[in-house]
Amino acid sequence: MNDPARPARIDFSGFEATLRRKAADQEAARRGPPVPTAIADQSRLTEVELTWIEQRLEHWIRFGRIAQDRILTRKTRVVGFRPGAIFAFVRWAASDFGTIVSRIDVVRAIAPGDPYTTLPFVRPGGDILLHVESWPKVQQVLAAIDAVEAAGVDPCDAAVDHWRHVHNRIAAGHQPRPYTMERHRAWLKRREIEG
Repeated sequence: MNDPARPARIDFSGFEATLRRKAADQEAARRGPPVPTAIADQSRLTEVELTWIEQRLEHWIRFGRIAQDRILTRKTRVVGFRPGAIFAFVRWAASDFGTIVSRIDVVRAIAPGDPYTTLPFVRPGGDILLHVESWPKVQQVLAAIDAVEAAGVDPCDAAVDHWRHVHNRIAAGHQPRPYTMERHRAWLKRREIEG
């Protein structure tokens, strides 16, 4: 029952919550933006988990400029690549009866917010320039990488389109065209113009 002599009770809980939220926002604005930490910088790297179990499971980097290297166990480590870095990731596994998995991927590390494709053991993923399965095809890609090095070019610096070309030629059953210093100079000029 309502007592006419007693005033109605007013609920201030929503008003108090709004005041607390505004005070917290003002305090955060006064402090300024958060200072980047080593952990925040690490999160910008594309991480690849490498495992080496002799004659069973071998994941390794064929080429790439590693920005960070962490050893997790005697058989496992994680390497990190800065955005834009290109690397080749080889995966091989065997059973008692022989090879069961042979793969190589040439990947470009992504920047935060960029679109990417997921790839096992690569966090978060990357721009996959080349993906080949089966040991004979993997050997062709390894030979193409050797040819780039023989031309005097670090495979990390080779034209991105070259790795797509190698992927497409091997997928079609053709031999990839060799990467020459002349082609590399053309790539460098193109990159300079695109700036």
